[in-house]
Amino acid sequence: MKTKWYFSLAIASVFAVTVASAQVLAPSPAKGAFAPTGAWLRADQLALQQVGQRSAPPSTSQDDSKTWLPVVQEFKALIDNDPELYMLFTQMFEQIPSTPLYLNDPVGNPQVRNYRDMLRLINQIITQAPEFNKTDLVGFPINAIVNWAMGTPAGAAAFLNEKVNRQLKKILNQWAVYLRSADSLAVLNKHPEKGWLGRDALQAMPTLVQDFEVKPDSPHFGFTSWDDFFTRQFREGHRPVASPTDDNVIANACESAPYKLAKNVKWQDQYWIKDQPYSLSHMMDGDPLAHQFVGGTIYQAFLSATSYHRWHSPVSGRIVKTRLIDGSYYAQTPAVGFDPAGPNESQGYITQVASRGLIFIEADNPKIGLMAVMFVGMAEVSSNDITVYEGQHVNKGDQLGMFHFGGSTHTLIFRPQVKLDFDLRGQTPGLNSTNIPVRALLATVR
Repeated sequence: MKTKWYFSLAIASVFAVTVASAQVLAPSPAKGAFAPTGAWLRADQLALQQVGQRSAPPSTSQDDSKTWLPVVQEFKALIDNDPELYMLFTQMFEQIPSTPLYLNDPVGNPQVRNYRDMLRLINQIITQAPEFNKTDLVGFPINAIVNWAMGTPAGAAAFLNEKVNRQLKKILNQWAVYLRSADSLAVLNKHPEKGWLGRDALQAMPTLVQDFEVKPDSPHFGFTSWDDFFTRQFREGHRPVASPTDDNVIANACESAPYKLAKNVKWQDQYWIKDQPYSLSHMMDGDPLAHQFVGGTIYQAFLSATSYHRWHSPVSGRIVKTRLIDGSYYAQTPAVGFDPAGPNESQGYITQVASRGLIFIEADNPKIGLMAVMFVGMAEVSSNDITVYEGQHVNKGDQLGMFHFGGSTHTLIFRPQVKLDFDLRGQTPGLNSTNIPVRALLATVR
């Protein structure tokens, strides 16, 4: 994604009215205006508050940047030395309204008001693993810092910038190294409130021992790192494959909740508007195979904080192509204004702009033929990990890959000639829906 100077200025001007309106219309976080997916962000903002209590950001007059990790120092140098980015990262915090609603972040912490304090906190966050709290899994502490900034005109431009996202990827990859290390095991303890194996955590995950491959008699339940815990697997038989020999039955690819079901999708559309329609050319990054899906069907679903985070094939077939597409991490559509749990309300939009993994499968069932599955990273999710290879045959329910450290969203994409009856368990797709089990029946081919 190549965001140029003129495009940044265009965003800043075109969406100024949208953001100004959002100052009036945005729901007050104090009134609990969070969708279920907001559990990620809400937990992280509480974690950020705890971080702030332990070590509040020093005054901007104190330059301690030489002690920061190299990847964070690089980010500071990028912003300081690039005129466009210096302007945008300065303006995004200035453009956060000074009205009472925005003096604090969505859970009541003093709002970060400049990019140097933002970087200071990022430097602290990526040297620790998240502790448990009663708001479920802590997942997006960096998102908490920039949540209001994401909704400003300058933020809309900055977080689409290719150089910014390239550096954010380096930062998140650095954090991933820590989260895969044995040092991150410190939070897998039995502290009643903060430990992931303690009283409160086991109350929030009452079937952890029964459903997942854990060793309760071993240190840290047998896990080797925070990431190993996060990508834990179900015990054999706990998520059976729906009708494994019936190729007309399509299985759910993730333990996820229905978000959107769209038909007659277009090659190109204005995905940044309020309804966030799908734009196939942008979703698939101009892939030549994308033309086959014009006029087809897209099903999108999101993973919640305590979801299982591995991906499974919805059909039996041959892996035709796999792609990892670089994109944004903290971009949200300007059409939603100030989302108190961004980018939750932008899940349609981010399928076009965020970091994502794309897998094309030629189904054994000729009534399906070529289909695509796309997994989309949100905010701190720094890795879409594809574990299959081109030419491989997979059976329905086989693993395709996984998300590391984070909940996210994904889509199934079908060609227009495929006629489907979806079983969403009586739910209307949206942020208030609940999980359909992974590998369970999702749709039937007519």
